[in-house]
Amino acid sequence: TGLDVSPLCLGAMGFGNPHNWIHDWILEEEKSRQVIKKALDLGINFFDTANIYSYGASEEVLGRALRDYGKREEIVLATKLYMPMTAEKRPNSGGLSRKEIFHQAEQSLKRLGTDYIDLYIIHRWDYHTPIEETMEALHDLVKSGKVRYIGASAMYTWQFAKAQFVAEKHGWTKFVSMQNHLNLLYREEEREMLPFCQDQKIAVTPYSPLAAGRLTRDWEGTTKRAQTDRTAKVKYDQTLEQDRMIVARVAQVAEDLGVKRAQVSL
Repeated sequence: TGLDVSPLCLGAMGFGNPHNWIHDWILEEEKSRQVIKKALDLGINFFDTANIYSYGASEEVLGRALRDYGKREEIVLATKLYMPMTAEKRPNSGGLSRKEIFHQAEQSLKRLGTDYIDLYIIHRWDYHTPIEETMEALHDLVKSGKVRYIGASAMYTWQFAKAQFVAEKHGWTKFVSMQNHLNLLYREEEREMLPFCQDQKIAVTPYSPLAAGRLTRDWEGTTKRAQTDRTAKVKYDQTLEQDRMIVARVAQVAEDLGVKRAQVSL
């Protein structure tokens, strides 16, 4: 697109409220603001959050900080929808129906304190809603001026291709980005998704590029996140032995080059 983004995007899943969500390693507002301001000072203008992060608290914290420290016209702000916004199952909570898309977009705009979302991302594929309904609703959001661009995240390549085909067939807005799980411990996306995005000139904004910190420190991590992040354990513990070899190699390369492991991993 013609949209300018910094090479690094600051993900905001770690900002918000550690007491109302699944992760208790989340930074509260004061410490979150320090990180956000530092990012702006370093020239980062691309920020990514989601409605589900701390059940909306991440959007609120990020929105307030960006209003206080940044210039809205220069900032590229991304958020997502799909996950249910309540711990218990409720009717019409979650998913990508037209009803839910419009409702969640309005809620995110209020929490972020902005009139528009630069990049609105579907967090997952919805197996229960026709993709035509989802793509038309997203297109209508763009035409309304509340969303500038749309993106997708974490799905099979055939699903992503189907969504793009449906949008093109009907003259609706197409996805401009894919936010997929990609790092030195998980490289499945290199098989089909990355070649597809390269061929179709779709931007890729990988999530978890440091594998929840596993690529940045010795294996026996002592940080609060390393000890308590259940999601990371589900993602990576099954491949523990082969991952140890990769992490050790990253450490060796970083030592040889005299740089941080995070730089090697990125």
